[in-house]
Amino acid sequence: MQAFWLCLVIAIARLGALAANTTELFFDESQYWAWSKELAFGYYSKPPLIAWLIAASGSVCGDSEFCVRLPSVLMHAATSLIIYFLGARLYGARAGLWASLTYATLPGVAVSSGIISTDVPLLLCWAISLLAFVWLLQAPSWGGAMVLGLALGLGLNAKYAMAYFVLCAALYFIVAPAQRTLLRRPHLWLALALAAALIAPNLMWNSAHQFATFAHTADNAKWTQSFVNPGKALEFIGAQFGVMGPILFGTLLAVVWRARSNLRAISEPDRLLLAFSLPILLIVVCQAFLSRAHANWAVAAYISATVLVTGHLLRPEHRTWMKASYAINGAVCILIAIATSLAGGLKFPGVGDPFARMMGNKALAADVISVLDNARSSGTPYAAVLSDERELTASLIYYARSEPTPILAWRGEGRPRDHFELTRDYAASQLQPVLLVSQRSEVSNVTGAFANVESVEAKRSPAAKASTPLRPLRFYKLSDYRGRP
Repeated sequence: MQAFWLCLVIAIARLGALAANTTELFFDESQYWAWSKELAFGYYSKPPLIAWLIAASGSVCGDSEFCVRLPSVLMHAATSLIIYFLGARLYGARAGLWASLTYATLPGVAVSSGIISTDVPLLLCWAISLLAFVWLLQAPSWGGAMVLGLALGLGLNAKYAMAYFVLCAALYFIVAPAQRTLLRRPHLWLALALAAALIAPNLMWNSAHQFATFAHTADNAKWTQSFVNPGKALEFIGAQFGVMGPILFGTLLAVVWRARSNLRAISEPDRLLLAFSLPILLIVVCQAFLSRAHANWAVAAYISATVLVTGHLLRPEHRTWMKASYAINGAVCILIAIATSLAGGLKFPGVGDPFARMMGNKALAADVISVLDNARSSGTPYAAVLSDERELTASLIYYARSEPTPILAWRGEGRPRDHFELTRDYAASQLQPVLLVSQRSEVSNVTGAFANVESVEAKRSPAAKASTPLRPLRFYKLSDYRGRP
């Protein structure tokens, strides 16, 4: 019960912070919201679970920024509670309770609770999967197999990074020979079959759309760029001190260092948790070394890493470090909550507003609606709005959602580059006249497809980057479409 009340209190505090959050939706969040209005088994860059969650939240709450992001707070609270049960199974109830608090106060979780992203359902599904896996190791049951299969399948529908779980399990069986008896039982194989069945509709969607999500994932990894970049690897490692907190990540590195000589000599819970965290970190470090990696690409590792590190810091000789970690991470959580409530009004020397990339889209949409209203008032309404970049398209779809004029995407040569080019391709409708909205100075790749091009008006909206105080917003009236140049 203590863990439940702890998670509830933190969730209520985070709901208050979310209500006070003044940041606008980042374009990725706007894109996920747009997906939630067109439910499917797949989308260009991600599996479908994120859209389903936003749709469920919107059906009971509405379409405000608070409602779009609401699932993040609820799922992080659920993940924290699952971590309690995981820690209690492996190290005892006391360790489980502190591990739950450790997870809830991770800086990365504090940031993630204020946005909606695919990492949030991934973390919840990973935590449930790991707990169910422990159940199967300790006492195989059909119920545990079903829970593992459902969690794995839903996790894959959240983010393909859930596939790391299968790799980690395989590595665990290599370093823990005594646990291989589970491989001779049907429970684990039933779980894998159920997971495969749950991800099958997404695979069929991809098959019908030229495996768009897989192609996007490969593009995002930039594997075709054959070079090594040790600086990017060090940058990724450094970022993990911020994601987990300096003391916690430092402790994780120390645990890994001590275990390097003989993994089989460490305790069984430690071996399990290392097997479900270290391989992910190593894979992403290698990815960063070969190309690049974002700080959140290894988040799945932090479910087991949180329990592992908490178990070590609870030892009497390390409790001072534990207290210091809670003080630092707790302060960071509070500062993040305060900062998001002041977004748009913060200015730091040499940096500007750290939330500048999450501001200005309301004003941008208002500018577009104003031009559309003026055209309607003059008796020459536009049949559609045309955007030439994903970020702008996503922001307009959300912040101009009350505008009846359809918002379409310009698709260049080759395969679609995003979901809007896949589903809102202008060439499929050819509505005219169309209002081209662009932040680019060069738009001939679009205007060249029309016989009549008229520059309507130029406005400037708040910047997408703190280094640029204002961003240009250009409007063109296009008609007589003659095909892509």
